[in-house]
Amino acid sequence: MGRNLQGGERLRPVDLARRHGLSTQAIRNYEEAGILPAAARTPHGYRTYTPLHARALRAFLALVPGHGHQTATSIMRAVNQGAVDEAFRLIDESHAQLLDDRRTLQAVESALRDLGATAAPEPGVESEPAAVSGAGGTFIGPLARKLGIRPATLRKWERAGLVRPRRDPLTGYRVYDEADVRDARLAHQLRRGGYLLEQIAPLIAQVRAAGGLEPLEAALRDWHGRLSARGRAMLTGAAELEAYLRERG
Repeated sequence: MGRNLQGGERLRPVDLARRHGLSTQAIRNYEEAGILPAAARTPHGYRTYTPLHARALRAFLALVPGHGHQTATSIMRAVNQGAVDEAFRLIDESHAQLLDDRRTLQAVESALRDLGATAAPEPGVESEPAAVSGAGGTFIGPLARKLGIRPATLRKWERAGLVRPRRDPLTGYRVYDEADVRDARLAHQLRRGGYLLEQIAPLIAQVRAAGGLEPLEAALRDWHGRLSARGRAMLTGAAELEAYLRERG
């Protein structure tokens, strides 16, 4: 490592910065953060870099899209400190997180498919009439029976923000409109899939923000695309990191 670091082309901070569209301050910050190896100094105290620093910078910039800035920083810092196994552990954690995100997406898609199937009555079969309040909607008892859960479960989901029923102005009872029923069905499917309430809440929020299930299809396609882009970025980052590791010896 010492031979590679000291020999070869000498680069000024501005040279390294221009090659990668960065500021010289960013280069200095990266060195201070441990992303780059420590630079040599001229007799006048100016930093000088080498092709090894350029390789380290390329590796870091390639790692960021797949792993995020914080993890990419930790990976490079571990490598530069000689803790390569720790760097590999951090990479493994990122891959595990990506796999978990893929499984979450699959669970959401499965829940939405099941939701669509249960929401539509079979041909020739009339759906069971729901108990409806005077202002429209269904009460907690009929909805709980329809889902096969206890009313206390629906109240727990309400506290977690999964459903947001209004109150009947005459009786004070909870009234679930069509969107609430949709959210409750989706929550039920995801709970059956083993997801925790705190994991389900942001997914329900996404359905609401999309304006229902059909507009969510575009969000799901975008989700797929972002996961694929992240996986490919991890491959690119791995290739650049391997090149840096070889050059370090």
